[in-house]
Amino acid sequence: MSDPDGAADPPTPTPPSPSPVPPPAPVEWPEDGALTRDWVAAFTATLDWCSRRLPPDQLPSVLSADFVRRLLLAAAGVLHREPNIVRVDPRPDQAVVVVGDVHGQLHDVMFLLRDAGFPSEERIFVFNGDYVDRGAWGLETLLLLLAWKIYLPNRVFLLRGNHESKYCTSVYGFEREVMVKYKSQGGQVYRKFLRCFEDLPLASIIAGCVYTAHGGIFRGAVVLPSKRAKRAKKGHKYVASSAEDSTTLKLGSLDELLKARRTVLDPPWEGSNLIPGDVLWSDPSLEKGLSLNKERGIGLLWGPDITQQFLYTNNLKLIIRSHEGPDARDKRHDLLGMDSGYTTDHQVACGKLITLFSAPDYPQFQASEDRYNNSGAYLVLSPPDFATPDFHSFQAVKPRPAANPYYDFEEVIDSDEELNLGAMDTGNLSS
Repeated sequence: MSDPDGAADPPTPTPPSPSPVPPPAPVEWPEDGALTRDWVAAFTATLDWCSRRLPPDQLPSVLSADFVRRLLLAAAGVLHREPNIVRVDPRPDQAVVVVGDVHGQLHDVMFLLRDAGFPSEERIFVFNGDYVDRGAWGLETLLLLLAWKIYLPNRVFLLRGNHESKYCTSVYGFEREVMVKYKSQGGQVYRKFLRCFEDLPLASIIAGCVYTAHGGIFRGAVVLPSKRAKRAKKGHKYVASSAEDSTTLKLGSLDELLKARRTVLDPPWEGSNLIPGDVLWSDPSLEKGLSLNKERGIGLLWGPDITQQFLYTNNLKLIIRSHEGPDARDKRHDLLGMDSGYTTDHQVACGKLITLFSAPDYPQFQASEDRYNNSGAYLVLSPPDFATPDFHSFQAVKPRPAANPYYDFEEVIDSDEELNLGAMDTGNLSS
């Protein structure tokens, strides 16, 4: 099958053949704390071996809880220094690879890195969130990408997705995955992941002309007098109410996004937390204007006119967002499907809005016998303008290693279309 733009059929990855090799030695953190390309390559091979041959609850024999904590701490130290909007400024001889949702599909991520060409002095990567949940190897997937971030902090950029939260990971499997793999130490390890989530930036600007964020557009803060200001008859503060209706919504500015409080993890998003909630959960629409995203119960819907306004106001040419796979688009008949791993949702005078999804044959665990069999995709932005994406669709690595789900995929809604805070189980954190 060819993609909508007439490109060749996506390649079908060939999984490596299992070989009778002994279990790898436990992974050791470098004494000087400096990762190398050889270390990351060996780490990748170890993760692959473990996913194929080691029962999940035996993973600590190779990746100890102490090792995981050290890696997360090192990564958080790098991420914490980055602003809410990271500026990715490639040189004229560098390309930028943008990756959408990967959802714990470790083997597809490893193929993508090989197919696109690993991060290097010539190639920058921007990952657009949703590293965990639904797939069986969210822990391994995120650790691998964090290792790349530590090794090449100015060549690898990891943005946050809505699944990098306590709410989503409690519902869609990642919390239980960590608990199964690390048992009595699982609560401590999981909390380290949550703290690392807090440090992930919310968006990027690539080459001064491309905006990337997991969900996309966000509202501006609403300025209302505070109670103290009313009493003193002077001063104002920013207040943004989750109850505000569509008539009060206005498009937010990049300056407001830069100042947003990104350490908040969970809905309900209120007050100063509304901007991060929008960035992570919002969806495009073909209807004009800004409106509340009532289908999800969180975030916004925005139309082509808002895309045009955002591009024009910020002197941008392209918006790249993710957040919607084939299951979500199957329920949204107004927009194109995600069979090829990407769509162009808005094309306006100033540029385009693109949705990019990088998890092929998604979700890994599916209630119905009929699978979506979608391709995943990544895109490459090249000089001189960096605003004309080159799409690369690819199929899933098959067969996947046998694995069990970490959530009840027959009961949990695949597309995040309902926000159900009651489904969040906080009991495991006490262990």
